[in-house]
Amino acid sequence: MYRQHKIALGIPAYNEEVLITDTLLSVPEFVDDIVVIDDAASDSTSKKVIEFAKKDSRIRLLKHEQNVGVGGSIIAGYHSAFENGADISAVVGGDNQMLLSELSFFLDPIINNSADYTKGNRFLLPNKTLEIMPKLRLFGNALLSAITKLASGYFKIYDVVDGYTAISKRAYLTINWTKAWTGYGYPMDFLVHLNIAGMRVLDVPRTAVYLEGQRQSQIKSIPYILKVSPLLLKGFFKRLSYKYLLRDFHPLVFFYISGLLSLLLGLVYGCYLIYEQFSGRGVSGPRSILCALFILIGIQSIFFAVTLEILNENRGK
Repeated sequence: MYRQHKIALGIPAYNEEVLITDTLLSVPEFVDDIVVIDDAASDSTSKKVIEFAKKDSRIRLLKHEQNVGVGGSIIAGYHSAFENGADISAVVGGDNQMLLSELSFFLDPIINNSADYTKGNRFLLPNKTLEIMPKLRLFGNALLSAITKLASGYFKIYDVVDGYTAISKRAYLTINWTKAWTGYGYPMDFLVHLNIAGMRVLDVPRTAVYLEGQRQSQIKSIPYILKVSPLLLKGFFKRLSYKYLLRDFHPLVFFYISGLLSLLLGLVYGCYLIYEQFSGRGVSGPRSILCALFILIGIQSIFFAVTLEILNENRGK
């Protein structure tokens, strides 16, 4: 128990035979339930967990016969944890690169009723994250965080791919998890669902850990962004329709839609004008100005919608 709350810890583990034991060794005593999810690993992850469970009765193993993805493993861990009576369920990876000594920092805001879901942010502490992380990944993280801010409606979050999280039972029960992503990209999708449900999300400073000789994230920044962007765009429109049309009307939705349409029209028209120029037909000044106006109006409308949404969010606190 931690501050009179039953705490569960979900550990998705796919081929983590090297570090899963070290991860389990670092779990604090106040954690009541440890759920390790073996997502059809091809190594001895499950064997290591079963051996360690003989010394720690808190450990339970969920073993998937088929790989469902890290998001699916986390959801399975949620179901098991809350069905077993948890008040809060945290998540860390099985690679011992998330300090469980910092777990209380993720639990306190939920227990204090200042958040429903907490997530790690490796850039909030004065550590060497900026120096250690490859520049391409830094750029990818910044770009993906910006896209996710717009898609999810949480404009004060960053480091959206960080998997160190904690969720309250209330937040867990509000979400239809059958609609959530199960593969990579799940952190951003979870945020969209949480925002639709009106849950409070808080970034928690956490130490970035990079173990020498161990594999780092397999995510390739640009291909990853290209893969998840269409899904985030879908989530963006789903969020707008649920929050600002179906549940409670707000005019900012029209600024978003008109801005996106104007920007898209301006970009398409601009491509056509470039084609006209290179084909030798030339482009007149008024047509160029019209194209620029479409683009500028589109950008301005989107920024205005974002401003309205941030003000609306702050007013609701």
